[in-house]
Amino acid sequence: MSSILTNNSAMVALQTLKGINSSLAKTQDEISTGKSIATARDNSAVWAISKVMESDVKGFKAISDSLSLGQSTITVARNASETVTDLLTEIKGKIVAAQEDNVDRSKIQTDISALRDQINSVVGAAQFNGLNLLSNDSATAGSGTVSVLSSLDRDATGNVAASYIDMAKQDLRTDAQAVDASGTYAAGTGGAAGTLNGTQTANLTVATVTAGTAYSIGLTGTDADSSAFVPGDYTTSGDVAGASLVTYVAKDGDTAADVASGLANAFATYAAENSLDTNVLNFTASGSNLVATSGVTDGTDTIAVRIDTVTGDNTIGGGLAALGDIDVSTADSAETALAAIEGLIQTAIDASAEFGSAQGRIDIQSDFVGKLTDSLKSGIGTLVDADMEEASARLQALQVQQQLGVQSLSIANQQPQSLLSLFR
Repeated sequence: MSSILTNNSAMVALQTLKGINSSLAKTQDEISTGKSIATARDNSAVWAISKVMESDVKGFKAISDSLSLGQSTITVARNASETVTDLLTEIKGKIVAAQEDNVDRSKIQTDISALRDQINSVVGAAQFNGLNLLSNDSATAGSGTVSVLSSLDRDATGNVAASYIDMAKQDLRTDAQAVDASGTYAAGTGGAAGTLNGTQTANLTVATVTAGTAYSIGLTGTDADSSAFVPGDYTTSGDVAGASLVTYVAKDGDTAADVASGLANAFATYAAENSLDTNVLNFTASGSNLVATSGVTDGTDTIAVRIDTVTGDNTIGGGLAALGDIDVSTADSAETALAAIEGLIQTAIDASAEFGSAQGRIDIQSDFVGKLTDSLKSGIGTLVDADMEEASARLQALQVQQQLGVQSLSIANQQPQSLLSLFR
């Protein structure tokens, strides 16, 4: 049945043409934007995933900048610590030369002082953007560690947590430590105590470390049979003055092992300065233990050893504080200086090694973040980017379909005209 009121063919042709035009518009959008999913309307689920991944890419770009900053900071510190190591090696050469009797020790001492000043200059200048990793003189919690943002970790539930690479400061200052004369002295509060009777060994475990607290070795001795052991030589008074003789002021970031090592070095310096026989009494560090040993005393001799503390306004010394006591003006002092310089060189070497290790970790993480960012970008492209070859082919096909649709609608619209012939 034909009707002049309803043209079913035209309606079908019109709907077909509208569908073609809609597909053509979408294809043209893909070509112009380069994306098959440009808005949430195109595919809300895929669009949401892509946006989360894009936010992660932005975050990792910031992380890459943070790693670059940390890398530059630690590079400055490592180069400076290596320079300090070289300068200390030069000082050792001067000290070795001072062991000879037929030398001008005063001139050698002048050279050593000049090298010490150069070390101070290097340490003072080793900063990047105001941060100096070779100086740690604060007892404030957290000041001894620098954290570099290294990653953003997203779990299955969508929660995001930041990860950091921590860099511990390595103090290479030459500033001397000092115990507050008006501080509070407490015997045996820094760790375990022990007693040496005869040839024995005692392990003194360092207690919890508090930054700014001065830890010291407390000594008392007795000699029942008047043997070669002289108790007075190995005795420190039970007060702040006595604690100042063999002491180590902890800084932020120090562990029990650091305190044990600091006390062992302090005793070695004290023994050398006072010509004490380390065969009679000596201290070495073993992890968090301060190990006291005696190789001369007999069963009638008693040496009580303990770790004392002094709290107050103590001054934290630099890792190379003993450099200020290096003196080669006499044969005896030159010999003492030779023993002291070895420990200082090892301190600088350890600092360089720590910085090198941290820098290597940052380099690895920086490379990983770069690759991860590229992978995320590739994944986003796979999800939302348009296939341009396919879009090009589809565009041409739709343009042909559009022309045919227009032609079909034109033919359908002409059908009512044929009804006029029925009324002629």
